[in-house]
Amino acid sequence: MIDISRTKVKSLLDKFEGRRIIVLGDLMLDRYIEGGVSRISPEAPVPVVEVKAEFMRLGGAANVARNLASLGAVPISVGVIGKDQAGADFLSLMDEHNFVTDFIVADDSRPTVVKTRIIADGQQVVRADWESKQAVSQLVQQKILNFLKKNVPDSDAIIIEDYNKGLLSPELIKRTITLSRAYNKIITVDPKFSNFFQYKNVSLFKPNRKEIEAAFGILINSTHDLETACLNLMERIGCEYVLVTLGEQGMCLLDSKRNFSRIPTRAQKVHDVSGAGDTVISTLTLAMASGTDIKVAVSLANYAAGVVCGEVGVVPITPEKLLQAIQFFR
Repeated sequence: MIDISRTKVKSLLDKFEGRRIIVLGDLMLDRYIEGGVSRISPEAPVPVVEVKAEFMRLGGAANVARNLASLGAVPISVGVIGKDQAGADFLSLMDEHNFVTDFIVADDSRPTVVKTRIIADGQQVVRADWESKQAVSQLVQQKILNFLKKNVPDSDAIIIEDYNKGLLSPELIKRTITLSRAYNKIITVDPKFSNFFQYKNVSLFKPNRKEIEAAFGILINSTHDLETACLNLMERIGCEYVLVTLGEQGMCLLDSKRNFSRIPTRAQKVHDVSGAGDTVISTLTLAMASGTDIKVAVSLANYAAGVVCGEVGVVPITPEKLLQAIQFFR
């Protein structure tokens, strides 16, 4: 376990300021409906939520951008939305955050991905998704590649955020990695099932336990199972680091020298794990782009994940909360 001091973290956070990080991935709009429950519906055995508030947040790869900006970086979002009201709402939220929207394609052949969460008395009770998982057209893919060619040279790192919503094809993934490697850029990946083994030769690959089990068709029941899967994964895709997030069991890092490190969770309480993976990849990538040691970067990301798990809904990490969490555990 790596122990990091507040002084070291403050110094590292200063290095985050102004870092240009490209976020390529599935953009989403998160809708929240909040209220309380005092009765059961007479129509079905389900609670009736008496709505008190409704609001929207940036989600998916855009939540990665929120986390990056909250930590002082300059996120460059590259992705696709629909030409619909949800897309207009999404762009409005991006404008509110002063985020660049020049590299987002509006496609009239698909809806904007929307996740609606209903929260009753502080607990999420149901989620409804509006989405298309169809692959984007060749025209949209070429626009995305052109955006990347324009931005990669001046970036500090590239995050690929894959939610299997149709943006990231094997071809786009390969060409993005080739382009980024040509400029010696850090590339980190938060994968999903469909393209799992397409991310060859990236800097860091960050699956969770469920994803790595599904990819290999196994169940991880022991440390040996986990380490074997990580070694097989590193061998297959040729990445520098594998970081597996394990929920309440923390994280497992396999480094470039084939050494393992286990990082225990830093969550003080768990209300909602939504967005925790986005926080991990954001914090981790920024730390790597700032030149810090990989184990320190992972430890910092672990603290950040612990903070956001204690919040209700998808909430970005802040430097203040990160410093408070580190102080709490010392």
